[in-house]
Amino acid sequence: MAGCPAGYPMSALPSLPVAKPLTAYRPHWAKRLGVAPFLPMSREEMTQLGWDSCDIIVVTGDAYVDHPSFGMAIIGRALEAQGFRVGIIAQPDWQQRRAVQGTLGKPNLFFGVTAGNMDSMINRYTADRKIRSDDAYTPGNEGGRRPDRAALVYSQRCREAYKDVPIVIGGIEGSLRRVAHYDYWSGQGPPLDR
Repeated sequence: MAGCPAGYPMSALPSLPVAKPLTAYRPHWAKRLGVAPFLPMSREEMTQLGWDSCDIIVVTGDAYVDHPSFGMAIIGRALEAQGFRVGIIAQPDWQQRRAVQGTLGKPNLFFGVTAGNMDSMINRYTADRKIRSDDAYTPGNEGGRRPDRAALVYSQRCREAYKDVPIVIGGIEGSLRRVAHYDYWSGQGPPLDR
């Protein structure tokens, strides 16, 4: 039997609770504001929507395009469908704390951080560790707009800006960096003591 240790019947396995679909939860209070024509990227856009703050701010290494081929747009719209006011900070200046602090303000719930559609190291370097001259997820294919290990750097900027706000890391870098693995780029093993 698949999924069961040898010699044990399927009934011996503990039953796991079935997760409710996201839409089964009661919507957040801001749902009464309706669907926004765009997810704001600045204070001015928040003012146009009549928002005083965002519940969730998604920080991403990609340019923001409100299209289903971009992960942050899907996540943002799914959270908005549950009634959350979602803002986007796309490709912030990772060398300055103000890029996170002054753009949309402090989120009410958390920062959602992602490096974007691709791992930032693959996006920035070739397999021979040479810097790429372009970036497919940046306007004008301009390279160098995101740092190495972007999810970690963006998380650090969010933490510097607002120490008390939780950070949720997602995307390809969030899944790759959460387990111990050999890091090809640095030539080191698991980050056990770092």
